[in-house]
Amino acid sequence: MRWSRLHIPTLRDDPAEAEVVSHKLLLRAGYIRQLSAGLFCYLYLAKRSLRKIERIVRQEMDAIGAQEIYTPELHPADVWKRSGRWDDIGSDMFRLKDRWGRELCLGMTEEEVVTSIAVGELRSYKQLPQIWYQIQAKFRDEPRPKAGLMRVRRFTMKDSYTFDMDSAGLDAAYAQHYKAYCRIFDRCGLDYLAVDAHSGAMGGSESCEFMVPSPAGEDWLVECQASGYKANLEKAVANPQAPASPDPAGEFVPEEFHTPGAKTIEEVSRFDDLPPSSHIKALVMVLDGDPHMVLLRGDHQLSETKLASETGCRELRPAHPEEIEGWLGVGAGFVGPVGAGKVTLLADTALKDRRNMICGANKAEFHLRNVTPGRDFQTRFVDVREVQDGDLDIVSGQPVRRVKAIEVGHIFKLGYKYSESMGLSVLDESGKAVTPIMGSYGIGIERILTGAIEQNHDDSGMVLPVSIAPFQVVVTPVNVKHDEQRETAEALHRDLCAAGVDALLDDRPLRAGAKFKDAELIGIPFRVTVGRKLSDGLVEVSDRKTGVSFDATIEEIAKSLDRRIIEAMPIAKAVR
Repeated sequence: MRWSRLHIPTLRDDPAEAEVVSHKLLLRAGYIRQLSAGLFCYLYLAKRSLRKIERIVRQEMDAIGAQEIYTPELHPADVWKRSGRWDDIGSDMFRLKDRWGRELCLGMTEEEVVTSIAVGELRSYKQLPQIWYQIQAKFRDEPRPKAGLMRVRRFTMKDSYTFDMDSAGLDAAYAQHYKAYCRIFDRCGLDYLAVDAHSGAMGGSESCEFMVPSPAGEDWLVECQASGYKANLEKAVANPQAPASPDPAGEFVPEEFHTPGAKTIEEVSRFDDLPPSSHIKALVMVLDGDPHMVLLRGDHQLSETKLASETGCRELRPAHPEEIEGWLGVGAGFVGPVGAGKVTLLADTALKDRRNMICGANKAEFHLRNVTPGRDFQTRFVDVREVQDGDLDIVSGQPVRRVKAIEVGHIFKLGYKYSESMGLSVLDESGKAVTPIMGSYGIGIERILTGAIEQNHDDSGMVLPVSIAPFQVVVTPVNVKHDEQRETAEALHRDLCAAGVDALLDDRPLRAGAKFKDAELIGIPFRVTVGRKLSDGLVEVSDRKTGVSFDATIEEIAKSLDRRIIEAMPIAKAVR
């Protein structure tokens, strides 16, 4: 390929609308252009990198016996209604009607569609196990698209689905995918972590997320280096740090005290000169239409995911101010568990065995002191808080830390959620109808590229791994008007391509410095410079990652570069 014939619209300055590094560099390097919020056009370089990622994914999926299929991006509502998720998904789903008024949606995921295929095709245990996968567009009506390709409305996913006769078969399929995912992310050059995760709307008994630690990430993981514990924030558990101040000893009767204008934990804490950990935070929530008061230590945050999981509710939200007034007769800033009437109470486990705490009095401008959970109000204790930095690992007792990360993959043991709801069954060896058990496994193709950029860049631009860079080598004549330099560069480019090296010829009539900057910006791992040393039969090879340069003879350059590319190619490591 000749650079002069390609559309690679590099930019000198960071675009004003870009916040994270990958977004800035993808725009500056001419990989993408935004069409509208959350919708991007992929230009030539992006397509080359994404195709290389897809090739790695296909190779590893094919290696575990997965069969590539295709399903339409447009789904009839009927299949989603059969699984029960048509109403559960909510506003994240793009919905539309055809000219006859029939309901349709743009696919967010493919569990319903592949299960409907299986219902029509799978009849006998002899046909199992099955692994089907596809790589295609997915759609989500994201309310706040941001961070370039990390939070978008249209994206590319590798989805695979397994059908097995029993849980042992599912365990084997899950383990196969876990190993395949590790190989994929290793080969793409990512530094990643596999962490316990919450299954969310997908359902199922077990799931694992593959996370790329990065300050640009919108997800959090919790880890303890002492024990090796890793989980995403929605699933993480740890023992809370001790309260900042010990609870007062003794048995005291709750008593009101006036707190004019003090509504938040911070305001009341300043008023009574006690730390937030000595207060009870009361959040009024609506769970499947019913009022609940969720109680937390004052310095803790609610995990809505844990709350939904612990209660089994399908829909939850904070109560509206008028609802709180109607149920408790007071505004949100003064509600509390003592005398909460018919509102159901749920308390986080960090409040268990606490005593003589501060909480709202359910009376305007007043709070209560000396409130002891379990004595002054009855509640069920459940883990509904987010783990915080410095909490203690359950196994080692050592502090845990929260780390920002980008989710690049997620594997689920779905169980029977879709096969049962959609009527999938096969005959076993005895002729008895049996419901197959399912697994679901996803990879975000663009997420791999953005994660790689976030982890591999410098002030000059991208430093992409060889395996997913749009080109492996750029051949750059310093002066294209110099006949010998131009002709040698063209010959080297032909030889490299013939040797199987993915090479680009920068034949643009620009200053060498400008060409070098562009090559560094777009992240090409190696540069061959044809310049003044040509008179000695030498060219210069520069390694983008290490910054090291060396001279090579024209005769040995193809063989030398081929060896270095192979050495630089990320390889699959031992499974973690």
